[in-house]
Amino acid sequence: MRLVSLLSVLAGLKTALAIDLVGHVQWNDLCPNYKTLGATKVILDAGRYSARVTWNGNFSIPDVDPGTYVMSVLSHDHTFDKLRIDISSTSALPEIKSHVFGTPLLSPSAVFLSYPITLTPRGKNSYFKPHESFSVLGMFQNPMMVLMLLTGLMLLGLPYVMKNTDPQTLEEIKGQHAKFANIQNSIQSGNIKSGISALLTGDEETKSAGASSGARAQSNNGSTVQQRKAGKGGKRR
Repeated sequence: MRLVSLLSVLAGLKTALAIDLVGHVQWNDLCPNYKTLGATKVILDAGRYSARVTWNGNFSIPDVDPGTYVMSVLSHDHTFDKLRIDISSTSALPEIKSHVFGTPLLSPSAVFLSYPITLTPRGKNSYFKPHESFSVLGMFQNPMMVLMLLTGLMLLGLPYVMKNTDPQTLEEIKGQHAKFANIQNSIQSGNIKSGISALLTGDEETKSAGASSGARAQSNNGSTVQQRKAGKGGKRR
């Protein structure tokens, strides 16, 4: 019996120290009425205590024990500030302070607010993003589109370039393409040795061709000089 009596006394004492937190939602241009607000719940410490907002914007959280809590609002369409609630066993009124998420709960720089609690909608949640309209400038800002455009221009201009190219140069280009194709086929087939030898052979042929063209140029220059000297000797006679 004594144990039951003691538990009853403790329960009564706890109820006597607990208070009811009351407040209201301040309507503004973002949220002018309850219809715009919708179903909304005010909670302490992630749902330890909670209460729903009524049609006139009021709310009341009953039997909140002494302690320090963080008050937040669960709303689908609107955002609210978080508040710090300090309930003392020696005071009949709680202390309401501002609280920024991520900062220390017992921050000395918190701003004291009035009681009953006033909650003001600060913003409106946006869940849908409108589709962007077609923009030619935006299309050309895409690197892939620029690359495709340059490739198309090269394909269109290639026939004109090939038409005005010297036939001998054109034959050399075709020969180089054929050599690279043979080297690539050799490497893909697994015959790397033949591919490397073909590459070295191509380099030697290129060097020999360059040397022969240089020798031809020198011989042509020498014959031209001799012809000039012969012409001068004939004039002196």
